Amino acid sequence: MGYLLLGVAIAAEVAATTAMKYSEGFSKLWPSLFTGVGYVISFVLLAQALKSMSIGTAYAIWSGVGTATVAALGLVLFGEELSFAKVAGIVLIIAGVVALNMGGAH
Repeated sequence: MGYLLLGVAIAAEVAATTAMKYSEGFSKLWPSLFTGVGYVISFVLLAQALKSMSIGTAYAIWSGVGTATVAALGLVLFGEELSFAKVAGIVLIIAGVVALNMGGAH
């Protein structure tokens, strides 16, 4: 159940971050509200996931998957540039999450 809650927390965080981009510095009402609600949902679900997961594992997955997903959405939705540095960074994030999970962060 912890991983399911964590997955939904990640989805809410990614949606909130994407909405923040659309809010144009919180100058647009609906994207700004969506940002706030999304982050509240994300943190509540992350807190619930932490009841059954170690904090290191949960946070590594939450931040790593969220970062990689937002980077991919930046490419698709906002036409951001794909550089070697971005690809290398995402690979390193994924490697770090895997290392924490395999290295006893549980």
